Amino acid sequence: MSVCSLRIDDQDVAIATGSSLLDAVRSAGIALTTLCHLEGLTPVAACRLCLVELEGSERLVPACVTAVQEGMRIHTNTLRLQELRRTLIEMLFSEGNHVCAICVANGRCELQDLAVEVGMDHSRLSYRFPVRSVDLSHDLFGLDHNRCVLCTRCVRVCDEVEGAHVWDVGWRGEHCQIISGLAEPWGAVDACTNCGKCVEVCPTGALFHKGEGSEEKHGHPERLAALIASRSRSHG
Repeated sequence: MSVCSLRIDDQDVAIATGSSLLDAVRSAGIALTTLCHLEGLTPVAACRLCLVELEGSERLVPACVTAVQEGMRIHTNTLRLQELRRTLIEMLFSEGNHVCAICVANGRCELQDLAVEVGMDHSRLSYRFPVRSVDLSHDLFGLDHNRCVLCTRCVRVCDEVEGAHVWDVGWRGEHCQIISGLAEPWGAVDACTNCGKCVEVCPTGALFHKGEGSEEKHGHPERLAALIASRSRSHG
């Protein structure tokens, strides 16, 4: 097995050729902020929170989809990156309707955790307060578009693990949103197996079990992430 040697935050790292920068960073024990990434699912670099600086280039690169190369010198936590990550988190809060006090994921929300991590105690951006719908057509689950951050974890887990292909991303720009079927109500999509995997991997309260109240969402993805990773290894 060939190995790449690189330097990350003044730490020498050796890792298998073909690995991602995110793999290399984490193998070195360095924390790197992510939101859309989930072990075992195809990386898509949707959130851009894992951007890192590559010496010799002005362009920031997403660590989850960038392959390691011999001799790379990477910086993961410069002042530029810290400010960028805080701004990205502020944009997610201001672009949607994240009223945490009445959200089922309050206290168990990855977006909340990231806000604390980047030092966001308020948003410097104006809130947009978009008019978004809530889909309660499914017997067991609900979808609140106000909480969705378009991480596409639900799309990928339904496609790559369950094989049901219920979810997709529809429309463009500010109208972009997660859709079920061909933009049908979730409860009308026959392909749905009621497995709940999409609910389990949702990092916010966008997908939830009906009947959950504030602080009752137990969908933190560690348990399902382990299942996904084990399936990925068995199919590899």
